[in-house]
Amino acid sequence: MNRKLFGGIAATVASLAVSTAAWAQEAAAAAPVPNPGNNAWMMVSTILVLMMILPGLALFYGGLTRSKNMLSTMTQIGGVTALAMLMWVIVGYGLAFGPEGNQFISWGKFFLAGVTPDATAATFTDGVVISELIFVCFQMTFSAITVALVLGSVVERMKFSAVMAFAFVWLLIVYYPIAHMVWEARGVFFVMGALDFAGGTVVHINAGVSALVAALILGKRKGYPTEPMAPHSLTLTFVGTGLLWVGWFGFNAGSALEANGSAALAMINTFVATASAGLFWMLAEKFSGHKGSALGYCSGIIAGLVAITPAAGNSGPFGAIVLGAVASIVCFIFVSKVKPALGYDDSLDAFGIHGVGGIVGAIGTAIVYAPSLGGPGGEDFAIGSQLGVQVAAVAATIVLSVVGTTIAMFIAKAITGLRVSPEVEADGLDIGEHGERAYN
Repeated sequence: MNRKLFGGIAATVASLAVSTAAWAQEAAAAAPVPNPGNNAWMMVSTILVLMMILPGLALFYGGLTRSKNMLSTMTQIGGVTALAMLMWVIVGYGLAFGPEGNQFISWGKFFLAGVTPDATAATFTDGVVISELIFVCFQMTFSAITVALVLGSVVERMKFSAVMAFAFVWLLIVYYPIAHMVWEARGVFFVMGALDFAGGTVVHINAGVSALVAALILGKRKGYPTEPMAPHSLTLTFVGTGLLWVGWFGFNAGSALEANGSAALAMINTFVATASAGLFWMLAEKFSGHKGSALGYCSGIIAGLVAITPAAGNSGPFGAIVLGAVASIVCFIFVSKVKPALGYDDSLDAFGIHGVGGIVGAIGTAIVYAPSLGGPGGEDFAIGSQLGVQVAAVAATIVLSVVGTTIAMFIAKAITGLRVSPEVEADGLDIGEHGERAYN
């Protein structure tokens, strides 16, 4: 009898073991795995965004400076890019996309703890994932280019040590919280329904407004605006513009997180909005009594890229063309009329193009999203209510950028003194800060 009892128990245990194993196998089979095509597209997009920074932004900004500050401008961009990458894997990813948190900040996964080659990150399609390490890298490049964009307003007079100190603090108290609030599912702006496909608020308004605040605290360049400070190489600026445009496809179309129709929509919008903005800037120059210039063309291209960023996957192609044209004209007015009238020294128009263009794009997204204008919104989409959400997100981002940048600049000033000496500024930061020249 005991033999029968033990035999029965053994059979039951064996049956349970088989059932448990089968259940575990089913559960494992149900877990989504990354599609190699999506992973490949996101790897390419990530590298394209890196190309936007180095060499794209470095050449674009560098060409706009005087020749004695070419290398210092490029080195500042390279320095903060490297710093942002290290900070991202140490604390940045956790603060923006960590597993724990609230509507304003997250935490966890510091030093990328638990992010293994098998870990996955969700996309915008249910059941579709990409490798989490690729998502980490993609978002890492966004943090790097955003802090680099800020430097466009402070070049030619800010110490390299001050730049690095500012970038360290600014990323911690400005970029990571705003990225969390806009792009993470628990974030306050995300929950509000704010539309920001690829970084209109997180990247461009944030960087542009911060650039204006930094320029005001730092003060004008010696001799501005009475002495001529023409760009020393529009050729390099033109090359940088082209690299930025190409890289922007990774920035915008990559933000779909999949190689799908949404990415394709972002791609065509990035083409046509940019083309529209480049031409309309030159038209604005012409109607203002000037010649259509190469600098104007490059400025228009960047204005169009900035404006379409929040709307890249949230607009139809016609809406993108209109948005690019409107943003270009508004940015032209700010750069050519408002800035001289107010007298602030936004050296390379980081605020005039990124800040203003980002605001136009973010608010305009509420309009071009409408299906009646060819946008991808549903039939019940209401422009008025979405406009309210977009304006609220823009206003809150401006406030956070102003407060955080002010704190970061004064901390940098306390640590480093912030500004180079009058002698170094006169001789150029290439020699004074780095001991080398761009041209010999």
